[in-house]
Amino acid sequence: MAQLVLTIIAPDRPGLVEVISKTALQHGANWEASRLVRLGGRFAGVLLVSVDDARASALEHDLKQLRESGLQVIVERAALAEAAGAADARPLKLELVGLDRPGIIREVSRVLAARSVNVEELHTQVESAPMSGEILFRMNARVRCPAAVRMDELRGALEAIAGELMVDLELGTAE
Repeated sequence: MAQLVLTIIAPDRPGLVEVISKTALQHGANWEASRLVRLGGRFAGVLLVSVDDARASALEHDLKQLRESGLQVIVERAALAEAAGAADARPLKLELVGLDRPGIIREVSRVLAARSVNVEELHTQVESAPMSGEILFRMNARVRCPAAVRMDELRGALEAIAGELMVDLELGTAE
């Protein structure tokens, strides 16, 4: 059984999910997981499908043919093995909120990357603050922290930049 990771983007319009799911089903593929969203007038997402090895190439071909209808699809084979050291890494959740400004993600990701912490899932948005109407930046992430990295050291490094960025930050065990 092959697993394929699909990255999709198209001008948003009704029926895009149906087109992708129909194409997958025609090849006997199973839709396993996805993250799909409308951003800036575009429909974008990633999804994981599984399909018999013998049918994977034909599915990949047909998905790429969807470009003719304005849907761009990039197909990659899923990695089967975990990265070295990932098995003993701790899953953590990271939440941040503060006034929006450029560079927040850069600073947080710099601290994480310096400690080989892998970002597995990242959700961000800007929204109006309830009372003041100022623009708030909100980030929720699931990360995987190597066992060799002490939680107090990671928390300290993140809290140091939180102070500089003037944001509230919480780091805890993922549920």
